[in-house]
Amino acid sequence: MAEPTNAGGDLQQKYRQFLDLLPLTISLAGLPVSEGRLFSEEQIEARAITVRAAYRVARTTAKECLSGS
Repeated sequence: MAEPTNAGGDLQQKYRQFLDLLPLTISLAGLPVSEGRLFSEEQIEARAITVRAAYRVARTTAKECLSGS
């Protein structure tokens, strides 16, 4: 019975970490604001790939800073 609760807690922790790193992630991604225009499906996917890469860098940077490295 403890596993589903723990799994939910892990997911919440990961989601909180994602939200905490979101400002740094967006800054690192350096993507321009849409200014009201709509993006094509390909443009959305390209932006998502950029955000994923920026999130990995933000997460690594935060870990390094917290470990004192």
